[in-house]
Amino acid sequence: MKMGNYSAVTEFLLVGLSQYPELQHFLFVLCLIMYKIILLGNSLLIIITILDPRLHTPMYFFLGNLSFLDICYTSSFIPPMLVMFMSERISISFLGCALQMVISLGLGSTECILLAVMAYDRYVAICNPLRYPIIMNKVLYMHLAAWSWAIGYLNSLVQTVMTMVLPFCGNNVIDHLTCEILALLKLVCSDISMNVLIMTVASIIILVVPLLLIFVSYIFILSSILRIDSAEGRKKAFSTCSAHLTVVILFYGSALFMYTKPKSNNTKVSDEIIVLSYGVITPMLNPIIYSLRNKEVKEALKKILKRHLHLTKI
Repeated sequence: MKMGNYSAVTEFLLVGLSQYPELQHFLFVLCLIMYKIILLGNSLLIIITILDPRLHTPMYFFLGNLSFLDICYTSSFIPPMLVMFMSERISISFLGCALQMVISLGLGSTECILLAVMAYDRYVAICNPLRYPIIMNKVLYMHLAAWSWAIGYLNSLVQTVMTMVLPFCGNNVIDHLTCEILALLKLVCSDISMNVLIMTVASIIILVVPLLLIFVSYIFILSSILRIDSAEGRKKAFSTCSAHLTVVILFYGSALFMYTKPKSNNTKVSDEIIVLSYGVITPMLNPIIYSLRNKEVKEALKKILKRHLHLTKI
């Protein structure tokens, strides 16, 4: 394979929905509104967990990480996509594509691991409540969060580098809305068996293993909740993990639907919208779910709003 063929590609053309300008204008307005909700909702959740001393616990520390992750994840692809929706320029530089891929893939991988860590936190809190402060101490939960980010970005960096060093032979048209690794591998004109192998192993480690840990954790959690004598006690115990369980179902359910749905040229538009929805709707709903299903967050929010209203009156 000649090196000249590889170096010829200096930018990529993202042609996901470029043939549907009216749809792009509609999606521009919709995505802009949703992006603002994502920024507002997740930023507010982070501020609440910082300002309220009652929320300085491992669960809310992980929740703050999840909110920050959602802001970064959506910011990695929505602003460039909005620009492309409203302009004729649908290109992205080679370096820009690699950067977008490493950021989005890293954040997506981190979220999978972080959800498993949050499930473990709920398992310790419900199954070992007396030892919870000892087990889930500050050193441990800080390390768990740090390792979640480190493993997620290590996976992303390895896969991105292995993809971007491959020869593209001048083919630079990506039939997608963003620089996504599977769409990019379709442009490669050399053997990608090693990439597929690494991607398969990474998917098992990053997706399947955390999902199994979440499943096992909730089996033990459910078993412990059912052993509680009072109905009020069972309700209180379940309420502490119901928001996390809802987010897990939403995250993995959306991913499962997106990747198992049969794809064809006839459903290209709907496929692109589903992929877009997966990347936008879940981060938008996360703070809403945790606000509506969590009594402590609602009380903290009311407290901050009352304080703000009091200060404005003064």
